[in-house]
Amino acid sequence: MHKSSATAAVMGSMCAASVRCYAAALKAGTLLIDLDEKRLPLRHSHHRYRVDGPNGVQTLTVPLVGSTNNMMTPLRDVLISEHGDWRRLHWGALYSAYGRSPYFDYVADDLQRVIYGSQRYLHEFNSQLHEVIIDFMDLPIKTALLHDVETDWLEVTDLRGRIAMKKPDTLPIANVPYYQMWKKGADDFRPDLSILDLMMNMGREGIFTLKEMLE
Repeated sequence: MHKSSATAAVMGSMCAASVRCYAAALKAGTLLIDLDEKRLPLRHSHHRYRVDGPNGVQTLTVPLVGSTNNMMTPLRDVLISEHGDWRRLHWGALYSAYGRSPYFDYVADDLQRVIYGSQRYLHEFNSQLHEVIIDFMDLPIKTALLHDVETDWLEVTDLRGRIAMKKPDTLPIANVPYYQMWKKGADDFRPDLSILDLMMNMGREGIFTLKEMLE
């Protein structure tokens, strides 16, 4: 059977993934989440995301239950730890970073509901954040679990381990500057932030930035 022109990108479950990740997902049109992906400690974006605030770029981390944070645990089994009152800290950081941004008030209730949710598994938290982002930005990205989809008819791009890692990727995706509230000058654009940064600063117009990154 020949593959059709339908395309998909495979990634792990990421936490408020980077702008680059969402550009890649938009290009594919369909995002397939691999919950069987392992080697979690090497995939920092699964439970970390970067935001830009008055004190510069800050990395927010969802703490994990130690016994599930090992290299052979599939993502579907990774548990969230409630250690350190992290939900309150995350919300405080997001409010500090984006409370005065153009679109914060429009999405704050939905975002706060997820941040203060009762999710046990990391992929549940990530999925709920993803839904808020997709819905608010009105992004035409279909999302499904990899093991639920027959991929024989899809042109699949496997981005597991290739994007949103510590080292820069080599994908044909440009870093296109967009309005950032805390940018101090024309040359102070900060790339590789969470999609939340684009969403808060640009709202639904953020899709045009994502498309320009793919040109």
